[in-house]
Amino acid sequence: MLYRDADHWRSAARKQVLVYGMSGLGKTHMSTTLRASGHWFHYSIDYRIGTRYMGELIADNAKAEAMKVPFLRDLLLSDSIYIGSNITVENLTPVSTYLGKPGNVTQGGLPISEYRRRQEQFRRSEVLALEDTGYFAERAQTLYGYPHFICDTGGSICEWVDPVDDADPLMTTLSNVCLPVWIKGDAAHTAALIARFDRAPKPMAYQPEFLLECWQGYLTETGQAEDAVNPDDFIRWTYARALAHRQPRYEAMARWGVTVTADEVASLKGEGDFTDLIATALERRAA
Repeated sequence: MLYRDADHWRSAARKQVLVYGMSGLGKTHMSTTLRASGHWFHYSIDYRIGTRYMGELIADNAKAEAMKVPFLRDLLLSDSIYIGSNITVENLTPVSTYLGKPGNVTQGGLPISEYRRRQEQFRRSEVLALEDTGYFAERAQTLYGYPHFICDTGGSICEWVDPVDDADPLMTTLSNVCLPVWIKGDAAHTAALIARFDRAPKPMAYQPEFLLECWQGYLTETGQAEDAVNPDDFIRWTYARALAHRQPRYEAMARWGVTVTADEVASLKGEGDFTDLIATALERRAA
């Protein structure tokens, strides 16, 4: 690992970490806490995806919808108006809106073929954004003068690596520049995430094989045709299964770095707390 032990971590002039885990367990809290200290560069994978790798796709999708309105179509064709996404680190809605949900188009869904195409676009984009981590870690120091660096990943990182392969190319690349930090939730956290998702279901990225298995399973269980599926019902049905699918993958990835709990992350109040947290995690690993 990048840091041999707790003492090496504490004394390191340059601290570089990569945090991963299910959305809702504290990645954003950890990243914003460190960014607020003024000493940490925050590299958001989802922001990089939405600006560098999917920005044009997102904007073109919005333009395609606007072109359906004659008034807006005329303005666009005459270059009288401009349409773009106002994506920020705090507001990543354009990315999830583009991903969408599969099902009945009259209920806001996408045909499954189009949905799978966008899922593949996202997969490629996330892998490329993750591969940019080393570049941004160096850029943060040489260009902006930040001594420390945190890479804030999406919950789907576990879908694109082989978690049991000690030579996985992506994890090898990432662990060479950052200390991977898994935020682990317990049963209570899982129940809370499911309840929150049930209230406001949001688009997610899925491993292609897992998505196909869930889609076929849902159609079989409900007896519905593909174009009749309620998009929100499907992703609600899939969410708990996605959590169960990802948990062992996160667990296997944990050997590349250290593990902290969601409760520990929730208690972070400043940079010093984070330094102590990672030191404790390194001591736990050594024990």
